[in-house]
Amino acid sequence: MGVLEVSILATVFVAVVTVTLWLSQRLQAALALQRRLREGGQGATAKVARASIVKKSAVTNPLLAWVQSSTSISNIQDRNRLKLALARAGFESPAAPVWFVIVRFGLAVGLPLLFLLGQSLSATPYTGMPLIGGAVFLCATGFIAPQAIVDRIGGTRRMKIEHEFPDSLDLMVVCVEAGLGLESSFVRVAQETQESHPHVAREFNLVSDEMRAGRTRAEALRNLGERMDVTALKSFAALLIQTDALGTSIAQTLRTYSQEMREHRFLKAEEKAMRIPVLMTIPLVACILPVVVSALLLPPMIDMARDFAPALRGGG
Repeated sequence: MGVLEVSILATVFVAVVTVTLWLSQRLQAALALQRRLREGGQGATAKVARASIVKKSAVTNPLLAWVQSSTSISNIQDRNRLKLALARAGFESPAAPVWFVIVRFGLAVGLPLLFLLGQSLSATPYTGMPLIGGAVFLCATGFIAPQAIVDRIGGTRRMKIEHEFPDSLDLMVVCVEAGLGLESSFVRVAQETQESHPHVAREFNLVSDEMRAGRTRAEALRNLGERMDVTALKSFAALLIQTDALGTSIAQTLRTYSQEMREHRFLKAEEKAMRIPVLMTIPLVACILPVVVSALLLPPMIDMARDFAPALRGGG
């Protein structure tokens, strides 16, 4: 190995080590800054900086705007309905409905084209009805699958929020009874549940952000109930709006609603427990019962075969 090759290798090694050390220092500095902000109670401020509610609500890209104006989502009612469904699934970008239409159209057209292309290159391609049926099936799958996936993701998020909300409500009761206002309680609960209950924490952060941006408490709470199709959140928002309008104690209202939520969770758990015997019937009948019947009837059947087989052979 010559001197030039050694020099090149040494230079590359030094450059890689230098870049690695620099990146590690920058990463450590960023992590330390986030830790100091979190420890100093600035988590909500950082959250506002990352996900501000003051954001664009219209599509600015010319191509996406053309797709929006020339497809089925050109109707504002259909677009708002699709935007709400996507937002409940976690896709809150203003361009999310346009990308949804593009993906659905691409799958509905692309999958049959790929299937036909694969059949044209195959040594034994399908012909006739199998070819047409496969193309139609893939087209229908590409058209239906995106909406099914979005509905599935939205349902999963709703289940997670229903599971996380009672614990967050208990913590809010503690905050309000300790002397915090409702807005400060939303911020505090969001900070404390950021890691353990991220979905509810995000919704509470949005509520506090909307109130900071100038919306009334009733409007922010009403938006909380409409954003996610969760019965518990809708009842919670309506209860707080009514309490605020009547001037009654928020702490007592939250405590009463928290007790009802705990009872509701207990009843749901009891209902699931009562369904276990019914659900166990299926594997019992399909798997265990045939084995038991076979174990009981097999010995007598063997004895009968031993006793009657010689007589049957002699009679034949």
